[in-house]
Amino acid sequence: MSLRINDTAPNFKATTTQGELDFHEWIGDSWAILFSHPKDFTPVCTTELGYMASLQPEFDKRNTKIIGLSVDPVDNHEKWVKDIEETQGHLPKYPMIGDTDLNVAKLYDMLPASEGDSSEGRTPADNATVRSVFIIGPDKKIKLTMTYPMTTGRNFDEVLRVLDSIQLTSTHVVATPVNWRNGDDVIIPPSVSDEEARQKYPQGYRTLKPYLRIVEQPK
Repeated sequence: MSLRINDTAPNFKATTTQGELDFHEWIGDSWAILFSHPKDFTPVCTTELGYMASLQPEFDKRNTKIIGLSVDPVDNHEKWVKDIEETQGHLPKYPMIGDTDLNVAKLYDMLPASEGDSSEGRTPADNATVRSVFIIGPDKKIKLTMTYPMTTGRNFDEVLRVLDSIQLTSTHVVATPVNWRNGDDVIIPPSVSDEEARQKYPQGYRTLKPYLRIVEQPK
């Protein structure tokens, strides 16, 4: 099953470094970021997990929970986090799923159903597609998906930027332009008439084209 934006994120129960959890219950009324890794003790992923640990306070400010996934057992994760703290200077304090039966990887279309039901004996190359990021809303709908090759470290600053945009546009009828950062001007969508825009933005806005109107970011 191919997952797309606005699909309901598949629910699952899993063992993590913080105990058993039901994914939808764990999300609760928060936002969530699920990011996956092909195997423990891999170099690029080590840097990613450490950087996400450093960003956790920023995600906390945004009512967003983060959770990692690797197909290896939780026992391995608990050993790996020591290496992560030693080499990256940040200890992951978010849960990490042990997806040893490949259930979550298959539910989220990161591995085909034909890949068996055990992580034992699998190499990082076997799991190369298990390098995805999902942003999930409090409504349990998928808001973003990204998949990276194994040799390219993910840009989690970009994930944070996109989260800011998604949270803003879920509250206000606006869109964000290219390379937008929190606090920059935003776009009034074409679905909003000029009359509605004048009422909504009495401070005014700039019209570059009838379909391209720029306004200060709503507070």
